[in-house]
Amino acid sequence: MQVYLPIAEVSVNAFLLLGLGGLVGILSGMFGVGGGFLMTPLLFFIGIPPAVAVATEANQIVASSFSGVLAHLRRKTVDLRMGTVLLIGGLIGAALGVMVFNYLKSLGQVDLLVKLCYVVFLGIIGGLMFIESLNALRKSKSGAVPKRKKHTWIHKLPLKMRFRTSGLYISVIPPLLVGVAVGVLAAIMGVGGGFIMVPAMIYLLGMPTKVVIGTSLFQIIFVTAFTTLLHATTNYTVDVMLAVLLLVGGVIGAQIGAVLGAKLKAEQLRILLAIMVLAVCGKLALDLLLQPSELFSIGSGGH
Repeated sequence: MQVYLPIAEVSVNAFLLLGLGGLVGILSGMFGVGGGFLMTPLLFFIGIPPAVAVATEANQIVASSFSGVLAHLRRKTVDLRMGTVLLIGGLIGAALGVMVFNYLKSLGQVDLLVKLCYVVFLGIIGGLMFIESLNALRKSKSGAVPKRKKHTWIHKLPLKMRFRTSGLYISVIPPLLVGVAVGVLAAIMGVGGGFIMVPAMIYLLGMPTKVVIGTSLFQIIFVTAFTTLLHATTNYTVDVMLAVLLLVGGVIGAQIGAVLGAKLKAEQLRILLAIMVLAVCGKLALDLLLQPSELFSIGSGGH
């Protein structure tokens, strides 16, 4: 069943979009990531222009993350205080990111920037997560108890605050900076930023894995909603038809993902996520390196 997407100006199979939304929703519930880092490149692959994919995907992440958060709130695995600190940073970052996006769009360079950002970030993060997850799996098999690093430079920073749900007493500066970085990425790449925030919360802030997923999703909801609003009012690149189809699939998928995530070990979840990140990174890098089938295309930027 083909549907015409007015803003993207292409026709796409509705069931394909529902399926993609469902797949990303499952990932959202399982890993605490908005899923945009996979969905946005998948939209590129089926012919959606990058500027439209980025703005519309931010919209879909709001719904799948909200659905995932509800499941985590029932289990009391959301640190609302930490989520709020991350959120303040995220809103600042999102506003900065949309300004950069608009400037590049006026130069006609936004499509290339978005794809390059994906290749770089997915490659680095996927590689680091894969190595770390393998080490964690090895340790769990050998029965070694993983040591928690108690005091790092982060614990020496000022403006400390107690985060009871996470069992932490740390400075608010690192969570704020993580939030800003994620906000910028949400605006430029159409991602919730969970694929950066989840590792940062575990390794940088030292939060327990079971609390990280729900807290990450809580912050993602608001930052991506704000990003969508900015894109819709400044760029007019949000395709409502595309968003609705992805939303329906995403909300259903997130509930399934939350149930599946509870059944797997943290190390297994992280290694699965790392493999998926690297696979998408490889496909995008190939697309950038290989000669396109049509050498000339009419760009939407800069008009």
